Amino acid sequence: MQRIELNNMLPAVFAGRADTGSEVWLRNLTLERGKKYLISAESGTGKSSLCSYIYGFRTDYSGVLSFDGTDVRSLDVARWCEVRCRHLAYLPQELRLFPELTAMENVLLKNDITGFKSMRDIVQLFEMLGIADKQNSLVDKMSIGQQQRVAIIRTLCQPYDFIMLDEPVSHLDNANNAIVASLIADEAERQGAGVIATSVGNNVMINVDKELKL
Repeated sequence: MQRIELNNMLPAVFAGRADTGSEVWLRNLTLERGKKYLISAESGTGKSSLCSYIYGFRTDYSGVLSFDGTDVRSLDVARWCEVRCRHLAYLPQELRLFPELTAMENVLLKNDITGFKSMRDIVQLFEMLGIADKQNSLVDKMSIGQQQRVAIIRTLCQPYDFIMLDEPVSHLDNANNAIVASLIADEAERQGAGVIATSVGNNVMINVDKELKL
């Protein structure tokens, strides 16, 4: 996947608005592989909705969303599975971890499907993010900041052309923010991938190619 294209898109909840003042909604916008984008947004402007649209969780919008010129509304279940396993990685704001499983079990749920990381690589990620001692802890017993780091590790356990991060450092301190920024930038560069991050103030990336106001 080389391009994600948004053509005159608008969430259904905003229907009837002539102009939202957004640089995303009701615009023709192309997100290119290999570039880093920061979607700067206030609460309630649709940043999580945008991520859900791109990942195929929701379709309550007008306009057209395309991958390399193909309208995503035409994708069947098999194609969406391929997109989510091989082309598009996603860290949702609500994390979507399984609280009854351990941190490692949550990560392996994805890696067992993709086979992308070795166990050594995964353990190293736990160490880099300062939660090496939490691998066998139930997610339900971990702090929200620790859970966010587990979710970041899980997100990285796949190949991708774009990685999409919805407020990825909202529960992290400055030190862990810097570690995550470096880790994501390095992983994306290795894969030649694009990065799409949303934020209401905390930036996960040091250098972005383009910042867009939602």
